[in-house]
Amino acid sequence: MSYIITIGRQLGSGGKMIGGLLSERLGIPCYEKELIELAAAESGLGKEFFEKIDEKGSHSFLGNLFGFRSGFMGDNSGNYLSNEMLFKIQSDVIRKLAEKSGIFVGRCADYILRDHPQCLKIFITANTEDRINRISHDQGISKEKAEALIEEIDRKRAAYYNYFSNKTWGMAASYDLCINSSVFSEEDVIGIIIKQVEVRATASKL
Repeated sequence: MSYIITIGRQLGSGGKMIGGLLSERLGIPCYEKELIELAAAESGLGKEFFEKIDEKGSHSFLGNLFGFRSGFMGDNSGNYLSNEMLFKIQSDVIRKLAEKSGIFVGRCADYILRDHPQCLKIFITANTEDRINRISHDQGISKEKAEALIEEIDRKRAAYYNYFSNKTWGMAASYDLCINSSVFSEEDVIGIIIKQVEVRATASKL
């Protein structure tokens, strides 16, 4: 049985951790940062090119996104790589990996795999206070710094998603299932997702 799951998430909602736990429970790979390395290997380019369009949004990417769409190589290189070209390479890697079971965290994977019949598209959110507490604890920073980081990363994730998908990050209509991890226990969240993924996989066989 093939499982394809995409997970969009707010910073501090536990979405990355949930992806890892699902990977262990279902026995399938979970891809997040690994996608950058795989895209680099597939294209023969250095991973620094893909890090520039990472969904956490480097200053270079945001500058290009809202200013001019320049290449990431210098003018003397004789080459031009647009944001769109790098995104296409990464998208091709995601589609190739989705030929087998896998979990994809972030990277507009829900949009890239929107036509995949077995893809379950999930978004994980949480209450602001819980998110601040999680980030403060996990990164050993003050709650004030955690709150500022959450605002920054969420803004950059939204910019990345909205730009490349022409949809709205975090909008319920973009996903099959939205879960507030502040309301449900970790085990409940995992159970809900596994149940829906099994339903989706079974329905595809009918």
